Amino acid sequence: MIFLSGHIANDLEHPRLGFIMTPRMGNSIPETGWLAADTGCFSAPHEYSDDRYLRFIDRFPRGRMLFATAPDVLGDHVATVERSHSILKKIRQLGIAAAFVAQDGWGETSTPWEDLDVLFVGGTTEFKYRGGRDAVLAAKRHGKRAHMGRANSHQKLRAAWGIGCESADGTFLRFGPHTNRGRLFRWFDLLDQRGELAV
Repeated sequence: MIFLSGHIANDLEHPRLGFIMTPRMGNSIPETGWLAADTGCFSAPHEYSDDRYLRFIDRFPRGRMLFATAPDVLGDHVATVERSHSILKKIRQLGIAAAFVAQDGWGETSTPWEDLDVLFVGGTTEFKYRGGRDAVLAAKRHGKRAHMGRANSHQKLRAAWGIGCESADGTFLRFGPHTNRGRLFRWFDLLDQRGELAV
């Protein structure tokens, strides 16, 4: 299990820690650690642009990139399929794993499995821990990796692992990063002790 922090800092290092970035953040790409890119549609859908996003992700070092998400529409699977379809292919053309964001109303038969590498469980909290499990099971049947968005507690990180996700993200380290990184690393230790983070 890898945790991708929405708080970016080069002094945050751990084998299971990485960073997830959006075009709006304005940060330099961290020198170490796993990386992922997100469109930022969750917080600012009106600011998203396909061209800007593709230029943004093209800057990332391919060897450390876990994925880049395609654009999504919060709480609407059908609209997300329509919005993301062409961009999934363009992300792959850049040599980056393409992530499709599962939203409320998700359906296996309407998910563009041939064009994605990672299923990103997004949507509302209610969907993530109910419908999200079904979505992750389907991803495994299709030979895809799975990721959980907004896992900002030990309980949610365990839940993400429990439904089969290889990675999760959150903004937990944004507030009190030096104190909270110790807590996050203890979460890793607790999960390791239970054999739940075997890679």
